[in-house]
Amino acid sequence: MAAEGWFWRWGWGRRCLGRPRLPGPGPGPATLVHILLLLGSVAADITDGNSEHLKREHSLIKPYQGVGSSSMPLWDFQGSTMLTSQYVRLTPDERSKEGSIWNHQPCFLKDWEMHVHFKVHGTGKKNLHGDGIALWYTRDRLVPGPVFGSKDNFHGLAIFLDTYPNDETTERVFPYISVMVNNGSLSYDHSKDGRWTELAGCTADFRNRDHDTFLAVRYSRGRLTVMTDLEDKNEWKNCIDIVGVRLPTGYYFGASAGTGDLSDNHDIISIKLFQLMVEHTPDEENIDWTKIEPGVNFFKSPKDNVDDPTGNFRSGPLTGWRVFLLLLCALLGIIVCAVVGAVVFQKRQERNKRFY
Repeated sequence: MAAEGWFWRWGWGRRCLGRPRLPGPGPGPATLVHILLLLGSVAADITDGNSEHLKREHSLIKPYQGVGSSSMPLWDFQGSTMLTSQYVRLTPDERSKEGSIWNHQPCFLKDWEMHVHFKVHGTGKKNLHGDGIALWYTRDRLVPGPVFGSKDNFHGLAIFLDTYPNDETTERVFPYISVMVNNGSLSYDHSKDGRWTELAGCTADFRNRDHDTFLAVRYSRGRLTVMTDLEDKNEWKNCIDIVGVRLPTGYYFGASAGTGDLSDNHDIISIKLFQLMVEHTPDEENIDWTKIEPGVNFFKSPKDNVDDPTGNFRSGPLTGWRVFLLLLCALLGIIVCAVVGAVVFQKRQERNKRFY
């Protein structure tokens, strides 16, 4: 399946082959009428790949013009990253390698959608390969570090495509895709595969596939959605859907990868960024989006979650402060019961005296 020349119907629909603007085999008259009628109501959910939506200054497309070039500095790379005519290899299948590629232009879009064509492959057998790819939308760029080849305690969004289970006790099935939003205060724990700071995730078998593998990330009006196309079925599959996500504008897109004692080839074939045409309220338009602090509106911290084999979350063990609150509530309940019991007992005694 070719990576170029496809478009979307609407929403998270089927990716259709054909030139942009043209729907492959073409809709019939009735279908076209229905599309025109629906267009107004679904405009905010459409990403059809048309050139007016594609933001080339934030996209990495073959023949990779402007990569590492002083005349067109759209993308910069560092570390073990190697540029070829067919792919950008972040790391070769060798131990202790780190590489990354970063967009040179900050992104000031409030609503966007990123499509990544990638490939992770190598000679290692089951659980003898690593470590994976990270996709970034962060304040800082080109800063190497321990988190899949990039810095820890970052500001912004990270999507981890993890291929190796460092935590031997986990029931999670790898490869695994997870999401983390950070304001610089959280550290990614490799020994636990980032479980304590993970917002959501899913199992995704993307390694050593004989066909193209794709990932899509959409951010619009506080909703973050991640979907995959890994089965060569030309369809998107749900992976992650989170509401209440706060991301500022003016951050940078990037991708990085790292290997340790185990290794893999980590390749990026293309990154395409689309602008979503979404209407915002006047109050939202008046916000200085560059000043927003990255975060998520959660009722509880993701640190209090543990994963089950299905990739969903259930409540974790009681932490110290929770035990303290439970004991305090229990003590207050006992005191209240004792006071009420004493009052009732005293009134009964007074009532009994009246009969003598």
